[in-house]
Amino acid sequence: MNKAEQLLRQAEASMGIPAHSADAQTLHGALSAAVMLDILPHWNACRQQHLSTRRVCYFSMEFLVGRAVYNNLCCLGLLGDTERALEQAGVRPAVFEEIEDAALGNGGLGRLAACFLDSAAALSLPVDGYGIRYRYGLFRQDFADGRQTEAPDDWTAFGDPWSIRCEADAVTVRFRGQTVRAVPYDMPVIGWPDGGKAPHIGTLRLWQAEPVQTFDFEKFNAQQYLEAAAESISAEDISRCLYPNDDTRAGKALRLRQQYFFCAASLADCLKKHKAVFGTLDSLAEHLAVQLNDTHPVISIPELIRLLMQEGYSFAEALATAKQVFSYTNHTIMQEALEKWDCDLVEELLPEIYAIILQISEQFLEELYAKGHPEADIAAMRIVKNGQVHMANLAMYAGRYVNGVAEIHTELLKSTVLKEWYALAPEKFQNKTNGITQRRWLALCNPELTALFRQLSGSDAFLTDLTKLSALSHFADDPAVLSQFRAVKQQKKQQLADFVQRHDGIRIDPSFCFDIQIKRLHEYKRQLLNAFSILWIYFGIKDGSIRDFTPTVFLFGAKSAPGYRRAKAIIKFINEIAKMIDADPDVRGLMQVVFVKNYNVSYAEKLVAACDISEQISTAGTEASGTGNMKMMLNGAVTLGTLDGANIEIVNAAGRENNYIFGAAVEEIAALKGNYCPRAVLAGDPRIARAVKTLIDGTVSDGGTGEFRELYFALLDGASWHQPDHYFLLRDLPDYAETKLRALADYRDAAAFAAKQWRNACAAGPFSSDRTIRQYAAECWHITPVV
Repeated sequence: MNKAEQLLRQAEASMGIPAHSADAQTLHGALSAAVMLDILPHWNACRQQHLSTRRVCYFSMEFLVGRAVYNNLCCLGLLGDTERALEQAGVRPAVFEEIEDAALGNGGLGRLAACFLDSAAALSLPVDGYGIRYRYGLFRQDFADGRQTEAPDDWTAFGDPWSIRCEADAVTVRFRGQTVRAVPYDMPVIGWPDGGKAPHIGTLRLWQAEPVQTFDFEKFNAQQYLEAAAESISAEDISRCLYPNDDTRAGKALRLRQQYFFCAASLADCLKKHKAVFGTLDSLAEHLAVQLNDTHPVISIPELIRLLMQEGYSFAEALATAKQVFSYTNHTIMQEALEKWDCDLVEELLPEIYAIILQISEQFLEELYAKGHPEADIAAMRIVKNGQVHMANLAMYAGRYVNGVAEIHTELLKSTVLKEWYALAPEKFQNKTNGITQRRWLALCNPELTALFRQLSGSDAFLTDLTKLSALSHFADDPAVLSQFRAVKQQKKQQLADFVQRHDGIRIDPSFCFDIQIKRLHEYKRQLLNAFSILWIYFGIKDGSIRDFTPTVFLFGAKSAPGYRRAKAIIKFINEIAKMIDADPDVRGLMQVVFVKNYNVSYAEKLVAACDISEQISTAGTEASGTGNMKMMLNGAVTLGTLDGANIEIVNAAGRENNYIFGAAVEEIAALKGNYCPRAVLAGDPRIARAVKTLIDGTVSDGGTGEFRELYFALLDGASWHQPDHYFLLRDLPDYAETKLRALADYRDAAAFAAKQWRNACAAGPFSSDRTIRQYAAECWHITPVV
C-alpha cells in the first residue's frame, strides 16, 4: 500500500464511511486532515530551522493561494497516486474541483506573493508569509444582464482543513477606542521533493480579527440585541473581506485598520519569536528581514519603532534598526496608486503611530536640510505634506532597499516617480523581475505538456530549474514533436471548453483560436481597447473588408473592484458585444466573445494551458510587470502585446519574430503627453470612429444608465481627474487591430504557429519565481538555504 492509499484509508476511517459515499466537501476535509497530520512533524522541524537562523517575513495584504488540495498533493509527489487511489475507490479524481479557492487576493500582487512563498519553500529558504485571513476573500462574481454582481465568497463554509489555528500566539491590537484580538491561522507552503528528501515546508500565517469580548450578555438581557454583538461585528469587520470600498471616510478608516491590524500582529509575533530564541532584540536586524509587498504594509515601519521604544530603545536606535530590517517592493509608477493617508485619519485611529511618523519625518527633513538639498527635491520626498502621510516616501527613507518588478519598471522608477530618491540614494535601488512557480503553472495545470517536456528532456529537472527548457527549443523544427505539442494544446482547449460549458453554460468551439485576456479589470490594462478591436474585426467581416478570418473565441476573465464604476461599465460593454455577436448569423462560426464569471486561480489554471494568443496590451509604461504573460508563455502561447512591463523581457527571451508587438513605446507616450487630441484621431479614421461610437450610437445598449456615454466622453474629453484618452486607446487601436489580424492569419499555418508557441514555452526559464527569489535571497535579504 503506497502513501496515497494509506492517507485515503485514514480519511475513510475518520469519516466512518467509504470514500465513494462521501460528498466532495467531507472527503476533502478528511483527506486534507490526514495529509496535514502526516506532514506536521516535518513542518514543525522546518519552522524551528527558520527561527534559528536569519529569516525573511514577507508582509502582504494579499496571498492569492487558490485551491490548496491539488497543489499540495502535487508538491508532495502524491497527486498521481491519490488520483489513482480515488479512482479505485469509485471516486472521480476531479472531485475536488467543487472545493472553493482561498480567494485572499485580487490579482497579480497576491498571486505573486503566493508564487514567492512556493519558490522559497522549493529552495529551502527561511521565508514565511504574513497576511490577513479574510472571511469572505474578495467576492464571488456573477453577471446579471451583463453587469457584474458581487456576493460573499464564503470559502471556509465547509471548514479550512489546510489551516491550523494557533490560539497560543494570539496578539492584542489596539486602536484609539477599539481593542481587538489577532488570532493566527497557519497554512503550510510545501516546496518540492529533492531526491529522496521530503520537501521543505514554509509557513503562511494569516491573522483573523476577533473581539476581546465576544458577547455582552447584560445588553442582550436588556433586549439591546444589536448592541450586545456590536463589539464582535466591529472587530470581525477588520478581516471580513479584502479591499472594502473606500470612497467614504468610514471605508478608508477600515482599510487603515486592516493594514495596521496585520502589521502590528505580525511584528509582535516576529519580536516574540526572536526573543524566545536569541534572548534580546539587540540582534533583531541581524536575524530578521521584512519585505513590504507594496505600500499596504508600510505602516509596519513606525509600528516596529514603537515596539522597540517600548522595550527601552531610543528613537534613534529603533529607527536605525528599522532601516536595516525593512525593504520595499514598488508595484506601480502611478502617483494615484501610491498610498497616502490623511493625517487626521491616522492620528484619530493611531495616535502613537502618527506621533512616530512625525518624528521620522522631522528626522529626515533635518538630514536633508543639513546636506543642503534643493528645496524642490525636499518637497518631492517629504513624508508628511499637504495634510497626508506619503507611505512610499516613508518606505524609501526608512527601508534598506527598494525594488521594481521588471527592468523597464525599475528604470522608470529611477527616472520618474522616485527620481529624487534615486539621486539621493542610488544604492537602495534594485530590480527583481517578477516570476511564476512552474510547479503550479506547469506541473499542476498542464500535466500533459509536463509529460512531453519530461519525455524529451529525460527528467523532471525543469521543475526546479526552468532554464533547462531552453535545451528543448530546437524541437520547434521537429514535425513529430510539434504534432505532439499541438495535440496537447488541443486537449487543453477541449478541457477548457468542457469547463466553460459546465461553469458558465456557454458552448465554445475548441477548434477555434483561443485569444485570451485575463487580469484585474482596470482602465490601464485596456480591456476596452480589446473590445474596440473585436468591434473593428466584426464590422470588417460584416462589410467585407476582412476576408478569410480565422475562427476565434475572444475570452475575458476579470473582476472589477465593487466601487469602480467605469471598470464595471467596461464589463457590461464587453458582455453586450458578446450578445450582439452571438445573435448575428453573419459571424456565427467565425467569432465569439465570452466573459467568464468568477475568474480565480483555479479558472486561470485552465485558461493559461489552453491559450493560443496571450493579450498583454497595457499602455507602455503603466504595467509594472505582469505575471499572466509568463504563465501563458510557459504553457505555449504567443504574446500579443505592447512593450510594457515584463513583455519586453519576454520578447527578448523568445524573439520578437515569435510574438506580436504593437503600439507606442514609453518614449512615444511621453512625447504624446500634452500633444495628443483623441477627437482629431477619431475624426481622422472612420474605422476608429465606427468602433468607439458604439458607446453612444445604439449599436449596444447600457439600458439607459448612461455608463457607456460616460466612457465615450471620458475618452474624448477627459474628466476632472484625467486628460482625454489618458491611456491612449485610440492612438494604439489601428496598430493593435492590424497586429491581431496578422497573428490570427498566422494561426492558419498550424505548424509554423505551433513552432512559435513552442519557442515561447522553452524560453520561459528566466520567468520562474525561483530565479526571482534567488536574487532576493542573495542581493536583498542576505539569507541562505537551511539544511
